[in-house]
Amino acid sequence: MLDTKQSEAAPPKDEPRGCLFALSQPPLMIFLAVIGCLLLMAALHDLLWL
Repeated sequence: MLDTKQSEAAPPKDEPRGCLFALSQPPLMIFLAVIGCLLLMAALHDLLWL
């Protein structure tokens, strides 16, 4: 017979997730990379061509 109750070692479902979990999401990292590239291009433009 299978034991259907949860074990005590299972993490609670309402546990808050930290900043590292948010940064590990691919859409957020792609967005931050695009913003970073735009800022880098603007800085290089200001330094080299203005």
